[in-house]
Amino acid sequence: MSEVLSSTVASIQPIDAEAVAAAEAAQAGLAKPAGALGVLESLSAQLAGIARTCPPAVPAKPAVGVFAGDHGVLAQGVTPWPSDITFVMCNVFQQGGAAINVLARAAGASVTVVDMGVAGPFAEGPGAEGGAELVSKKVRPGTADLAKGPALTRDEAIQALEAGIEVANTLIDGGADLLITGDMGIGNTTPSAALIAALTGTAADVVTGRGTGIDDEMLAHKTSIVADAVARISADADGVEVLAEVGGLEHAGIAGFVLGAAARGIPVILDGVIAGSAALVAQKIAPASVGYCIAGHRSFEPGHRIALEQLGLRPLLELDLRLGEGTGAALSVPIVQAAARILTEMATLASVMAGGQ
Repeated sequence: MSEVLSSTVASIQPIDAEAVAAAEAAQAGLAKPAGALGVLESLSAQLAGIARTCPPAVPAKPAVGVFAGDHGVLAQGVTPWPSDITFVMCNVFQQGGAAINVLARAAGASVTVVDMGVAGPFAEGPGAEGGAELVSKKVRPGTADLAKGPALTRDEAIQALEAGIEVANTLIDGGADLLITGDMGIGNTTPSAALIAALTGTAADVVTGRGTGIDDEMLAHKTSIVADAVARISADADGVEVLAEVGGLEHAGIAGFVLGAAARGIPVILDGVIAGSAALVAQKIAPASVGYCIAGHRSFEPGHRIALEQLGLRPLLELDLRLGEGTGAALSVPIVQAAARILTEMATLASVMAGGQ
């Protein structure tokens, strides 16, 4: 590992068990039946563990990082959409008209688009009013074709991981206290399926989905490509090696984003299957990083369920979303904030009973 990656991984500690226990005890004393708030209770305890104190502060400055890249495997016909849609959508993000812009505004979150490997050139800088800032961390203009060999070199994978760490640090240094993963990359469900298959030991036909709506013939072809690519990976491959073999540049950026958030003690909401597969890479590199992850939703892609099971995460929402961009994660921001508010603002049963006497 490089110095940046190594030092980041070394900084990641398990979430604080004493703060988790304190939150669980506090929940038991609130003015409600035990367990009545369901997942909100476990989420509030996780937030306390991340903050290493109880009650945790309510996240007030969420920030979305949309990591974008193109994919050489598009040459194999795994999607009917052309690769230039990635470039087009990044421009839409900057103009403020994409779904993630709308949902981020609703959640009070900023949006930063990170060019990890888009084929087209971009100028860094702020977007239009209500639009996203664009930051260039371009490693290369798209990955190599994973059907023919490694998608990235090991050095490129490390560079991309470090870029994600840098973006996390920049946002946190700017005051962000809740990070949200987003992605953009036509064809990126193919490397996502390959990462999930490789890192969970699940068969390609179980984790490979229709992505943007491909037909049966294209799905069979896509599944075959995933199976063949995963078969190249040695059983003792580390997380960086798996990422380099079959991952995308946005996957690497998101994995680094997760590692960076964990190292700084900041919760990160994962979006859909792309984020789930990237979080598996982060887990392989630094297992404790998963403690800082919250599954914003479960997407329609079949591999996402497998990824979440491996990560041990329960999704907050299930709305059959399949867009990406960070949309499902952004929708879950109010739920995360509400979980923290419960510990801060809700009356205790003892105070209620005393007041009623």
